[in-house]
Amino acid sequence: MNRFHAGEVAMQMRTGDAHRLAPLAPHILRPQLPLQHRDFFAQLPFVVVGAADRHGRLWATLRAGAPGFAQSPDPGRLSLHAPPLNGDPLAADLAPGTPIGVLGLQAHTRRRNRANGRVLRSTAEQLDIDIEQSFGNCPKYIHAREAHHAPLAGTPGGTVNADVLDTLDDRAAALITGADTFFVASLGAGGADVSHRGGRPVFVHLADMRTLLVPDFAGNRFYMTLGNLLADGRAGLAFVDRGARGLLLLSGRAEVVEGRAATVLAGAERGWRFHLQAARRLQGVLPLTWVDGEAAPEVAATGTWAEVLGAAAAAAP
Repeated sequence: MNRFHAGEVAMQMRTGDAHRLAPLAPHILRPQLPLQHRDFFAQLPFVVVGAADRHGRLWATLRAGAPGFAQSPDPGRLSLHAPPLNGDPLAADLAPGTPIGVLGLQAHTRRRNRANGRVLRSTAEQLDIDIEQSFGNCPKYIHAREAHHAPLAGTPGGTVNADVLDTLDDRAAALITGADTFFVASLGAGGADVSHRGGRPVFVHLADMRTLLVPDFAGNRFYMTLGNLLADGRAGLAFVDRGARGLLLLSGRAEVVEGRAATVLAGAERGWRFHLQAARRLQGVLPLTWVDGEAAPEVAATGTWAEVLGAAAAAAP
C-alpha cells in the first residue's frame, strides 16, 4: 500500500509525472495513521466516507458528531462514534471487509488528510475501519469555511426527509452549479478513496440533468481520483446544502476527458465527465453549521462555466 496502484501510474504516465512520483510514493503513502493524523481526526466535527453499496453503486457521504467522535485507538484503526445520517445510502451496507475511504477536512485551516482501508465493524452507533493507507494532501482550492457541531432536534441523524431521484431536478441543478466545493468517492485497485474538489461557484458544468463536466485543476499530481476513474469508473459525489443542513448525493460512472472540451475553463488541465445513475437528497440531517471565511487563493486563477458560456454566446453570430 506504499506504492501507487496501476490506475494512478497510468494517469501519471499520461501526464509525464510517473518518473518523478514513483520514488516518492513510500514517503507519501503510509500503511498506518501517523500521530499527527490521529490527533487531527479527533478535532473534526465531520468526516467524508466513500464506499459501494450492496448493488455496487459508489457513494460519498458524511458522518458527523461533536469533535472527538472520530478516534484512532491505535495507528491501524479509525473509529467513528456517530450513527449514519438518516437516509444515508450506505447505512446498512458497510459489511466487514468492505473497502472504504475517509477524508478528514478542516477547511478553516486548509488541512486535509485521507485514510483508506476496510470496514472492521459497523453498528447503528459506530463504524470501525482497518487502515491500510494514509496520506496528507496540499491545501489547494480549500475555502476557509469553519464547520461547527450543532446538534439536531429529535433523532441524532435527523428526521427522515430523503428524496430518491432518478434524474436531477431544478433544485439539485441549482445546488450543483452554485457550489464552490464538493466531495468525490472513487474505487480502484488501491481500494476506496474520497477526495475534495473546490473552485469558484459554477465551476461544475451541468451538461444536462444526468451529466456533469468537472474541471481538473493543477494539484499534487498523484492523480488518485483520476487513476481510479481510469481503472474502475464508478464515482460518488456529495454536495453539501448548508441552508437545508442536508446533502445531495449522486452515484454513477465517470471518465477522464482530455482536450478542449475540458480545458476551455481557465486553470483546467483536463476534466472528467460524470453520468448519473442514482441520487438522494437528504434534508435536515447534518448536525453542522458553517461560518464562511476567505476563498481559496488558487481559485482566482480559475474560470467558471458561466464565463465560458457567456463568452461563447457573445461570440455567436
